[in-house]
Amino acid sequence: MTPTPILLTCPDDILGAVPYLLGFHPADSLIVIAFSGRGVRGSLRLTTRWDLPALPGAFDQLVPLLHRERVTHTILAGFGVGPLVTPAVDEVMRLLADGGIEVIEALRAEGPRYWSYTCTRVECCPPEGRPYDPVAGHVAAQATVEGLVALPGRESLERSVAPAGGRARAGMREATSTAVAEVRSRLIGSPDLALFPREFVAEGLARVRRSIERFGADGRLADQEAARLGIDLSVVRIRDEAWTLMDDHTQDVHIGLWADLTRRLEPAFVPPAASLLGAAAWRRGDCALAGIAVERALAIDSSYSMANLLAQGLQLLVSPEVLRTRMPTPEELDSGMGPPRMEWLHPMLILLEDHAVLSL
Repeated sequence: MTPTPILLTCPDDILGAVPYLLGFHPADSLIVIAFSGRGVRGSLRLTTRWDLPALPGAFDQLVPLLHRERVTHTILAGFGVGPLVTPAVDEVMRLLADGGIEVIEALRAEGPRYWSYTCTRVECCPPEGRPYDPVAGHVAAQATVEGLVALPGRESLERSVAPAGGRARAGMREATSTAVAEVRSRLIGSPDLALFPREFVAEGLARVRRSIERFGADGRLADQEAARLGIDLSVVRIRDEAWTLMDDHTQDVHIGLWADLTRRLEPAFVPPAASLLGAAAWRRGDCALAGIAVERALAIDSSYSMANLLAQGLQLLVSPEVLRTRMPTPEELDSGMGPPRMEWLHPMLILLEDHAVLSL
């Protein structure tokens, strides 16, 4: 079923929709909602958010991004006290005006009241602000019907991909130790070390595809399968197979799968899954979740190249379109990388050795 478009026809609609566009209720934030076409019935191109107070130069890449996305008009929504929000709104409105991009509404919300920066009529927008209900409006009701969720805040979004604990952690720890032992045993017992990388990569590529299909159908991988996939993803060619398989039809499955693995995998095996989560979320335009996923990856391995690449793209406001139009196909990866070689497995072998030592 195709979701019914949510029309932002008044300030209450705008402020009610923002949490569902972001995935959480913002605080001390500035949000830019960008459209192309005619008014609020035009095509929603993207939604971007900044923490306030914004760092110097934080908005410098905004207009180039909007031009790349063929944006014609925007809505601004600031959340927080006036001294925090107003300077940021003023700066963004100036940048957009200089860039020839229309601002059709600019709002500030604080608690249960809002103010407009574009309306000067006292009868419409009094100095004390206008009341609104941030959680019980008709936009929130429609979003709920469509299955959309808005978490209480960014901290809740962070917790949604935080490491699992309790029995779930204990089960994955045991499954990971078993999977590590099996892979090490196969490697040690392999009669042909030149053939082993080809067999390992082929199995990993098949497991990636099978896991995406299984998660799409069942919503969860068994601990042993999840642990084995976590090991596979430490090989770049196998990880990139998952990256290239993201498309408009499967990106929600990818977000679900990689979020699940980001929570469940043992920490050393998290960066590839968290980076894939970041790529899938960014591809969908969910920059908040993408940023949190990338932070998880870099907190474990600050040198992880895919996470650093995504972090740079998010920081520079690179359009998610690059993840839709410029990704190589699996066949192009094979052509460019050549046949699997033992050096492909070196990052994995280091992880296996470290895990075996820590398990002693």
